[in-house]
Amino acid sequence: MSPLVASLLFVSLARAAIDAPNVAFKWKQIDFHFPSTQAKLDATTSKNFIPEHNVPLGLEVHGDRIFITLPRWKQGVAASLAYILKSDKQDSPVLRPYPNWRAHDQGVPNPEIVSPFRMRADACDRLWVLDTGSANIVDRDGFKQVTKPKLLIYDLKTDSLIRSYTIPDDQLHEDSFFANIAVEENGCEDNFAYLGDLGQPGLVVYDYKRNTSWIFKHAYFNMSPTAGHMVVANISFEWSDGIFGLALSDKDAEGYSTLYFHPMTSYNEFTVSTKTLRNETLSSDPVAFKNHFKLLGTRGPKSQSGVSFLHQKTGVLFYALVQLNAVLCWRTCLSNYTMESQGRVFMNDEVMVFPNDIKVDDDDTLWVLSDKLPVFMYGYLDYHDYNFRIINATVKDAIRGTACDSKMPKDDYYLKNITRTRSDGTAWRSGVVLPLLLLVLLSLWS
Repeated sequence: MSPLVASLLFVSLARAAIDAPNVAFKWKQIDFHFPSTQAKLDATTSKNFIPEHNVPLGLEVHGDRIFITLPRWKQGVAASLAYILKSDKQDSPVLRPYPNWRAHDQGVPNPEIVSPFRMRADACDRLWVLDTGSANIVDRDGFKQVTKPKLLIYDLKTDSLIRSYTIPDDQLHEDSFFANIAVEENGCEDNFAYLGDLGQPGLVVYDYKRNTSWIFKHAYFNMSPTAGHMVVANISFEWSDGIFGLALSDKDAEGYSTLYFHPMTSYNEFTVSTKTLRNETLSSDPVAFKNHFKLLGTRGPKSQSGVSFLHQKTGVLFYALVQLNAVLCWRTCLSNYTMESQGRVFMNDEVMVFPNDIKVDDDDTLWVLSDKLPVFMYGYLDYHDYNFRIINATVKDAIRGTACDSKMPKDDYYLKNITRTRSDGTAWRSGVVLPLLLLVLLSLWS
């Protein structure tokens, strides 16, 4: 057997293992750590807690804590930001509200937290939480804009709110919906947050030092009309979400990052330098900045992507393919963003149904939350089955044997089959195993 075939056979076995990913935590239904049994009974009786309406969506990992958002899709979400511990021994641990129960009190005129989707922890032990301010999101008759969208920043050492920034009216539209955030760090003061508005597509840039913001509008933030139709878990639906995935590279020699971004309803990936985005004056001149935004490439058919995250140590971009129940990767050092240059990290039709958030922690562990969201929104979840999962793997293990592995033997046939598709555009679940077996047989024959 040749060294190349031996290497590829090892890679095949590694890929088979990673497509049965490690499930760190899983839930049939979400429960919370209430102050007392009576408090839980009162919340249930008053319908402030309806277990079936609590669906985890975003996650972030800091120290031993895994933070989880639970947007207020319907009435009965007890706390829309909570956490568990990495060290929790249970498969389905109860969630603890963050920072406390009082912050989630919806009976006061201006609640501290209403309905965040995603968040980001920084190196200065702060948690940046992007709150939509919306409640009863999927209830057409009951939808409420409780507060304006806002950015909440917590000190993770004291679990106290250190800043609340409301997005100004001139950066909002009646269709605005802020679902994702990326934070560019430079010490603890000179930080910028990039807030994606998928409803009226735009990118709000928040300057932490000056406590102000401005907005960029660009055609690349908009949905692609041909990408709106999706099928997840045999449920067919149409979405029109604009800019969604946001991931930042490490800083260049000038101190700026590259922002990789894409609308969810799209097959393409785009980039822009934060040198452009940090320029408030430039934001008001669309003609001047139009060509600063670049089309990186396409992911191929059925490749609508939700969240993304860039692991700066390796330069690997991870992103979720929501129709394929998969997480893929791409090495940002490559010159071409093509189907052939992308690697399959996870793909599983049981534990990966609708991967909805991705993070990498300080220990270089990749974390993915899957939640069957379209089933909740348009169908019915089976609460006798596991519906929500948090999956993890080291980055090293996650990319081993993919096009993102710098130690991969260079073989075009292998690379083309990492994400190969059938004639109808659906992904081959067998990945590269079949081609590798053929290679082994050929080597034995010779």
